[in-house]
Amino acid sequence: MSKPRSLDLPSGTRAYPLDTPRGRFAVLDCEPAGTALGTALLLPGFTGSKEDFLALLEPLARAGYRAVAVDGRGQHESPGPRGASGYTPRVLAEDTVAQAAALCAGPVHVVGHSFGGLVARAAVRLSPASFASLTLLSSGPGHVGPGQRAKIRLLRAALPVLPAGAVWAVTSWLDSRDPAYEPEAPEVAEFLRQRWFNTSPGQLIATGRQLRTEPDRTEQIAALPVPLHVAYGDGETVWTVEELGALARSVDARHTVIAGAGHSPNVSHPGVLAEALTRFWTTRTP
Repeated sequence: MSKPRSLDLPSGTRAYPLDTPRGRFAVLDCEPAGTALGTALLLPGFTGSKEDFLALLEPLARAGYRAVAVDGRGQHESPGPRGASGYTPRVLAEDTVAQAAALCAGPVHVVGHSFGGLVARAAVRLSPASFASLTLLSSGPGHVGPGQRAKIRLLRAALPVLPAGAVWAVTSWLDSRDPAYEPEAPEVAEFLRQRWFNTSPGQLIATGRQLRTEPDRTEQIAALPVPLHVAYGDGETVWTVEELGALARSVDARHTVIAGAGHSPNVSHPGVLAEALTRFWTTRTP
């Protein structure tokens, strides 16, 4: 889970519901001062939300790009069904294609963080013409590693039978046992709690299942007809840096490793990540 360090909206950022034929999706939309060089659609990961990209929005806008972070179906401030059947990979991919079209910006650069990368690559496969490029940010070729699978399995088992508050308490306690854990500011801690209660249990169950069972999609990713970028921190833990590096080489993608970053460079190293993204969008070559 990404944890924003501040909830302040960057200058020039608007929060509003994006209307699409598939429903309304809550977005944070940050536009540059002049004419945009392009538009980026930012998809958050498992248990995440659009706020995971707050620190990245302004650096992208300063570089001349419109940056739009979105709550997916059932995430935080976007409505969604309670049942897990409403969150199939096809449904989420179709949502992303509709979001890209609703921005009225032509093909967009899509950036998927963690689980968002699974959604982004499915969307590009569904409608390549909707996208100018694909960046997989801290997102691997298949299912997550054993440690993460165990955590997700525990969460999926608890959600249908325990009150949401009890599950939140357990997951918070497990997070606090991580050696890299740092306490959040009170307002961020309250936001994380509220985000948890806002997110549909069905969304968490369905996306958790996909993270645990997703087969290796390297061949499908390599066949996508858009420029590809694989970016992650050298302290990545959800997937291994070895498999992420192998993915980048196998699909002939631009390959960015961010020194000192963990699973969420969008939070910890937004300036470095923004520079890597905009350099890729400008050249679009490996």
